Amino acid sequence: MANKKVLILGAKGMLGQELVQAFSRDGEYTVTAWDVDDVDVTDFVVAEKKIRILSPDSIINAIAYNAVDRCEESDEEYRKAMVLNAEVPGFLAHLAKKTDRIFVHYSTDYVFDGTNESGYAEDAEPRPLSCYGESKWAGEKNILAEAGRSYIIRLSKLFGKPAMSAIAKKSFFDMMLMIAKTKESVQAVDDEKSCFTYAPDLAEATKALIEDEAPYGVYHLPNSGSATWYEALQELYTQAEIGATIQSVGSDVFPRSAKRPHCSVLLNTKRPILRRYQEALKEYLAHME
Repeated sequence: MANKKVLILGAKGMLGQELVQAFSRDGEYTVTAWDVDDVDVTDFVVAEKKIRILSPDSIINAIAYNAVDRCEESDEEYRKAMVLNAEVPGFLAHLAKKTDRIFVHYSTDYVFDGTNESGYAEDAEPRPLSCYGESKWAGEKNILAEAGRSYIIRLSKLFGKPAMSAIAKKSFFDMMLMIAKTKESVQAVDDEKSCFTYAPDLAEATKALIEDEAPYGVYHLPNSGSATWYEALQELYTQAEIGATIQSVGSDVFPRSAKRPHCSVLLNTKRPILRRYQEALKEYLAHME
């Protein structure tokens, strides 16, 4: 039997590169890895033609606009966010439905308002606080409206091996390891709680979702164990044996244009629970050495 074809969009990003690894590992898939230099997904005519010629069995969209504060500050940036986070996913979901293909898209905890201290299950009603959150929720709605063979996977605070793409955003852990080289004392926000997501674990969980033929719909797939930025930084510096002093502060100490949810813990009620983020952090640090 011929290998199944998988198209990974955003293949040089932090998650995209791990998806390429996960699907390439066992030789059961023919993987096509496209990034911005390979296809302009905002040109729907050209993108559809290229994808139709390739004829993949699954389309995995790891492309996203994630400049959360810039999106809030500029109409032009908000427009970019709406194109990449809402219009492109809608186009891809429509194409996947027309060609009877599986479509996978990634969303965020920022679709929630953060008022539920118990966390959010997959069927919780999104109420985004920011323009970025609005753009991601709009993308989800566009996909759901197609009612095709689609998986929407929500994650939060992605970390992993730095992305191959020069334009990719650095993770919180990447940045805090860099800061520790020049500062003996750092401040970290202690009143915003959510989950961390290790890119290799999410990539494997995505592959398992498809292979298990799980029901189409919305999934929450962060690593288990919730934490504030402060708590996660304590864990990072302890594991990395970094002696910098960490000061717990409120979010008001770091004024940001986009409002963040106070508690956006994603509850995974539908799939096997991913390992604790502390364990994934050990692997991340080992690869950073």
